[in-house]
Amino acid sequence: MHRLRIGYLCDQSPLNRNLYSGGNARLFDSLCQHAGDVTILPNDWDLAEPFRRAIIAMPDAMSIRLRWRAHFVLQRLIARQVSRILAQGRFDVLFGAYSLQSLAGLKIPDHMVTVFSSDATQTVYRRSEVGQGHRRASLPSRLFEHYAMRQEARALKQADLLLWPSQWLRDEAQALYGLDAARAHVLPWGANIPFVPSPRPKSLLPGAPLRLLVIGRDWWAKGGPMAYETLCALREAGVDARLTVIGCVPPDMHVNNYVTVHPSLDKSVPAQLQSFERALEQAHFLFQPSYESYGFAFCEASAYGLPALCLRVGGVPVRDGVNGHALPLGATTVDFVALIRRYLARPMDYAQLSRDCRTEYETRLNWDSWGKSTAELLAQAVARKSHGGAK
Repeated sequence: MHRLRIGYLCDQSPLNRNLYSGGNARLFDSLCQHAGDVTILPNDWDLAEPFRRAIIAMPDAMSIRLRWRAHFVLQRLIARQVSRILAQGRFDVLFGAYSLQSLAGLKIPDHMVTVFSSDATQTVYRRSEVGQGHRRASLPSRLFEHYAMRQEARALKQADLLLWPSQWLRDEAQALYGLDAARAHVLPWGANIPFVPSPRPKSLLPGAPLRLLVIGRDWWAKGGPMAYETLCALREAGVDARLTVIGCVPPDMHVNNYVTVHPSLDKSVPAQLQSFERALEQAHFLFQPSYESYGFAFCEASAYGLPALCLRVGGVPVRDGVNGHALPLGATTVDFVALIRRYLARPMDYAQLSRDCRTEYETRLNWDSWGKSTAELLAQAVARKSHGGAK
């Protein structure tokens, strides 16, 4: 397949592997490996760069929101630099990742295929169960929300391809912005791990500890309190349950002798990577009743044959009975305890679920699958445009 010339556009560099939970780097890597020669386009604000730097210097809670809002307002000024580069005709494809505002105001040559991929848009996120806690009720905020949604719709409608990682996001974006369904494709993202572990189906052994795992930087956002309540309920029922936490520190009221905490594990440090691997290898369930638009941890769990237990919120990549269970919004500790005890009573069912998790990773939740499917879609879109086809 002909290697395409791809311009990669995001408000953060994909060379920083920690931003966007590592997803930006994985998208970039996969495009490089499977689709073509990828050039990172500038993400500064041209003449408005001092303003961007002033925003970045603010506290994160203020900076993140103000940065994308200001980008929309200043789009004509910011977009000029990238528009000039695109006009030189060096690229077959403009690939926008995560920051939809980066596409706003661009002048894109007619021959160029425009693609966008993200696990959410600002408006879809804000209106969903995931983002309800972040809504602002002030009149200026509501007025800007309408403006931002119009800008998002305009940017999305100029794209030739929309690559969503979940059916949830495809459906939500379709309904909200009135997009052309033929341009939208659901391509699940992969695990944010630097290697592929060997297949090791798990088992539940009678009398052995049952190990639960929580991964994330925010104990509350990842559903940590419910994980702790489930741990306690299982122990009260006579189950020798243990809980391992990676990435954050629970409050004292959610820590006891059966909770092991790794405040942070850097996968680039061999010893810490081994601790991360060991936790996933030893765990029996990734337990994250969290509110999030996707969740790389669920893909990582599937790579290790580790079933996930979560809520059916947003675009979590968990299919019931395939790589875990996503219970309806409103599910309680009682519901999760009953589900876990069902597998304790049927260890053969658990062993099959673990094998299915690994199959789900190998067939769907890996970056090679995403990259190959994306490369094919890009090549087809470029061929259509080169022959004068419509979007």
